[in-house]
Amino acid sequence: MSTHGLTGVPDAGAFLARLTRLDPGAPVRLRGAAGRTALWARLPWDVLVTREVAGRGPDDATVSAAELLAVLAEGGDRLPSRKDAQWRWPLPPAASETVETVSATELTRLAAAAAGTLREVSAGGLSGRAVGQRAVRDALLDHVALVVTPPEGEPVEVSQRLVQAISRMGFLGPEGADVPDTRVRVAGRWVALSAPYGVAWLQTVRNLTVFPIGGHPKG
Repeated sequence: MSTHGLTGVPDAGAFLARLTRLDPGAPVRLRGAAGRTALWARLPWDVLVTREVAGRGPDDATVSAAELLAVLAEGGDRLPSRKDAQWRWPLPPAASETVETVSATELTRLAAAAAGTLREVSAGGLSGRAVGQRAVRDALLDHVALVVTPPEGEPVEVSQRLVQAISRMGFLGPEGADVPDTRVRVAGRWVALSAPYGVAWLQTVRNLTVFPIGGHPKG
C-alpha cells in the first residue's frame, strides 16, 4: 500500500479544505522532491493553485482531494487510489521572474471590491436591467485587477481570476496579519501571484487574428 508521505498535515489540510469547498470533486496532484511536496489543483475558474508542504510524497501522483483530506483528518498515512488520468492541465515552467510586489492589504481590497460588485449587481441589476449572476461573475473574473509595468519589458496584466484565487484559497494569511508582500511572477506565457501561503498561476491566451486570403479558392 502506498503512503502519502506528508508530514505538514495542517498545511496540507488547510489547502485541501479550501479546495474542496470550492470544488468538491477536484483532483489534487502531489509532486515530491527534496523532502517536500507540492500540492497542485485547478480551481473552477481556470487558475492553477499550488502550496508546498513538509514531507516527501509521491514523485508524481494525482488523487481525489476529498479522499486525501479524509485520510489526513483520520490521522492516516494511506495514499488514496490514484486518478492520474483526471489531471489534464500543463504546469508552468519551473523558472520564473519576479516583476513586482503587491501588499496583502491591496489584494484584499481588490478581492472584496469584486465580491461587493457581484452582490450589488446580482441583487439590483445593471442600469435597471436584471443580469444573471453567472454573466456578472465571468465578467468580473476577466477584469484586469492591476497592471504591473517592470523597468524593462512589457506591462503585465494581473487578472481578477488570480486575485480571487489567492483570496479564496487563504494564501494571503489571516486578515490584518503582518505578512510579506505578494510577488507578481512571470514565466513565459504564465502570470502568477506568489503569496505567503501559496501561489496561483494563470496561462495567458494570445489573441489570434484571422486574415482572409482573397486568392484562395475557399477564401
